[in-house]
Amino acid sequence: MVEADVRRPRIVASVALIATFAVVAVPGPSGPRASSPFDASSIDLVSAARPETETDVRVRGPMTIEPLDPGARSDGSLDHDSTLLEPSQPTEPPTARPGAAQPTPETGTVRRNRWRHDAEASWYGPGFIGNGTACGQILTRSLVGVAHRTLPCGTLIAFRNPENGRVVVAPVVDRGPFVSGRRWDLTYGLCKQLDHCYTGPIDWRYGPRD
Repeated sequence: MVEADVRRPRIVASVALIATFAVVAVPGPSGPRASSPFDASSIDLVSAARPETETDVRVRGPMTIEPLDPGARSDGSLDHDSTLLEPSQPTEPPTARPGAAQPTPETGTVRRNRWRHDAEASWYGPGFIGNGTACGQILTRSLVGVAHRTLPCGTLIAFRNPENGRVVVAPVVDRGPFVSGRRWDLTYGLCKQLDHCYTGPIDWRYGPRD
């Protein structure tokens, strides 16, 4: 009976010793341990680090940050029971646009397609009928055209016989005349329509413009 009483404390002491060794032998998590915001020790350390003169400020409710641009700030706030109203529409008619200064038109001279007068115009045909012209046509007795030294082929010229007033529009079909002082050399077909189959004065202008 005495031996059983002595053995029981020894067993209890052995179990306690084994539990102590188990706690010491199990390592904790490796690396730095991040402090939790709810850790009492962290809160105590922060409280101890603050100076005694610091005021404890507690903010309740949502925080509002004012915009930097004053023009972007609102004049008021809306509640849950606020009602939005449409802006009033203007009832007055819009004002007329101010008149802009208009430039003063400059006066000038309008050049009209006036008649010009040549003192000597000739005609050609006999001896050249059947030949090709410089503009790629065949000279015939009925071809209505005129020869000029520089005007492009196909340029229309209006001719007027000052003696009878006849006016005929004819294209440039050939090069000539090759007589000094002469500007136009009429084909036989043109001189017959103008009744100008001779060398003499003639009126002309660029046609068929007025």
